[in-house]
Amino acid sequence: MTGGEQNVVALFGSGEPAEGEADYELARAVGRKLAELGYAVANGGYGGTMEASAAGAKAAGGRTIGVTCSIWKSAANRFIDRSVQTDGLPQRVQRLIELGTAGCVVLPGATGTLVELATVWEMTCKRLRPRRPIVCVGRHWRPLVEMMASARPGCERFVAMIERPDELEQYFPARVQ
Repeated sequence: MTGGEQNVVALFGSGEPAEGEADYELARAVGRKLAELGYAVANGGYGGTMEASAAGAKAAGGRTIGVTCSIWKSAANRFIDRSVQTDGLPQRVQRLIELGTAGCVVLPGATGTLVELATVWEMTCKRLRPRRPIVCVGRHWRPLVEMMASARPGCERFVAMIERPDELEQYFPARVQ
């Protein structure tokens, strides 16, 4: 992956889940599906759903990018092909969004994932970035999207909700490899 890095999907999710936990296995399945469809996976590069999605992508022969942050001393997880280090959290979020040339997938998470979702969603609503898919997997973010839709009708059209990784192809069509 050099130059413009086409066909990259940025994944946002939690660093908490461990292997075998439902959110970890969901992330692994998402990474695998995206790689099978011909997309590289970019994520925060550390553990939890970041590790799981990278592991899934690698298992399917895909490429991975980890966007790490100098405020933490941890190295990128072992499934990352290329590491990009940023100086702070805002730069990390911005870099992940920039790398997501094909769009973004949002997995269950907490405040950090909320920042990532809110940032890419607002940038899309305000036309500060090209419109690309923002896809939330599972039901975790549904109440938030519904709440925002009641506060700002129409904003929900920028965020897709799916239940299973096999539905990703609706938003990320298979790429010729």
